[in-house]
Amino acid sequence: MRLNIGCGRVHRQGAVNLDISPDVGADVVHDLNCLPWPFEDAQFDQIYAYDVLEHVNDVPRVLEEIHRVSRPGATLHVTVPHFSSANAFTDLTHRHYFSWRSFDPYFAGDVLDFYSRARFRRQSTRISFYPSIVNRLVFRLANRFPERYERRWAWMFPAWFLYYELEVVK
Repeated sequence: MRLNIGCGRVHRQGAVNLDISPDVGADVVHDLNCLPWPFEDAQFDQIYAYDVLEHVNDVPRVLEEIHRVSRPGATLHVTVPHFSSANAFTDLTHRHYFSWRSFDPYFAGDVLDFYSRARFRRQSTRISFYPSIVNRLVFRLANRFPERYERRWAWMFPAWFLYYELEVVK
């Protein structure tokens, strides 16, 4: 089974589409900040969280809830605004901004892995940029050297958003 949280008007075929708004035709209307969610433990193989985690009150608690409703080995697909993106600041409902390493405390062995017992494994992470000729080169360099990019170049060549693909570890 697949779960599409914060679906808005973008419904995924064959998935349970969840949103806070009763006006978007979601399969389940529920506030992600109200825990627990109305799902059983270990119910989903794929979870999509596109453009939603920046809106929740408590990202760590939501990640723990995602972990709870996911089966072992499930894949979590996430897009969030990069901290250097102007788009991160244009929506007044955005509460959080993200970097390449934002999910590191959920990886076993990370220096901050004591924050939560929920564990994920990085499958891939990609920094995306607004399409332009210059950004093609920046894209390659930023994704090859993400920490250098964020430390030195992010404000000169702002990113657009981040994509994470994480495996649920149980």
